[in-house]
Amino acid sequence: MKYFLIAGEASGELHGSNLMRGIKKYDSQAEFEYFGGSLMQAEGGTLRKHYREMAFMGIWEVLVSLNKIRQNFRDCREALLAYQPDALILIDYAGFNLRMAKFAKARGIKTLYYISPKVWAWKKNRIHKIKQYVDRLFVIFPFEVDYFKERNYKAEFLGNPTFDALERKVDHTLTKEQFIEANQLNDKPLVALLAGSRKQEIDKCLPVMTEAVKAFSNYQFVVAGAPSIEPDYYKPFLDGTDVQLVHDCTYDLLRFSRAAVVTSGTATLETALLNIPQVVMYKTSAFNYYGFKHVVKIPYFSLVNIIARKEVVKELLQIQLVPNIRKELKKLLIDDNYRENMLTEYKSLRDSLGGKGCSERIGKRIVEMLR
Repeated sequence: MKYFLIAGEASGELHGSNLMRGIKKYDSQAEFEYFGGSLMQAEGGTLRKHYREMAFMGIWEVLVSLNKIRQNFRDCREALLAYQPDALILIDYAGFNLRMAKFAKARGIKTLYYISPKVWAWKKNRIHKIKQYVDRLFVIFPFEVDYFKERNYKAEFLGNPTFDALERKVDHTLTKEQFIEANQLNDKPLVALLAGSRKQEIDKCLPVMTEAVKAFSNYQFVVAGAPSIEPDYYKPFLDGTDVQLVHDCTYDLLRFSRAAVVTSGTATLETALLNIPQVVMYKTSAFNYYGFKHVVKIPYFSLVNIIARKEVVKELLQIQLVPNIRKELKKLLIDDNYRENMLTEYKSLRDSLGGKGCSERIGKRIVEMLR
């Protein structure tokens, strides 16, 4: 059968590539076209557009990129019509993908959604579009099943794909000594800095991180360079500091770190599943901050706390970030009881998410549905 997938950012592309592998296990004749990236290319098929051309974040960034966004829609519609797949599989990236769901549904193309739009957090009116245009919704958090059920829509939870992402990307044979030698690091305890996967996030969050960690001379701070960002982009932020950069090996860096400072996003859940104590922070433009403040109506903004429905990790947002990061990081590094309490909560979190094999289970379900 023929499948057309749309992943508009790095995390979605990783989950999309794992899903493609799951589909191929149950459909040996599977053919793919997609908006995605190199990981999906490694699974076969044809890349129609790279997600780097689609990653716009924040109200202002979207406004100034409207022409490019319109062109992406045109290109996607043309590719979909030319390919005529048995199913369109939408992966996260709600603003773009819900419009494509409407387009596909009107043309009789079966529309599946993997990794639901976060309607429980904001833009709750999107649930009406999901009901109208999405034939099957696969969610990745257990509480989402009840959320949609209360709104008369059936969603399926078959696990969380982050386990599969970690299984694929973590090199369990690599030792800490080998990692340090390969990246020319010193022997001080490591602390990971995850500043986001988009340039807009790095611009706002990385300067805060590098300033905050100046107070910890006994530790070695290392930025996890995102695979979609060229290493040279980080250089101006790190010049004149003792902070180092490693590129495209985030999970290995996390595994060998004592703690992490993490920009809110998928990385907060990945850090928890790797069992690394963390403090979560976020900073955006004042325009975006005050815009989102009035539409996001949930008590937490990190995935760890959202899933747990309580504060497991400290969240720091927008103001007074440097002193508050320093205060929290000190506890994470030296207070063993504080660390252990967080790690205990992490275990409960992992138990709730279903373990490895989500991508294969959903792949099997999709093939069964289409047949």
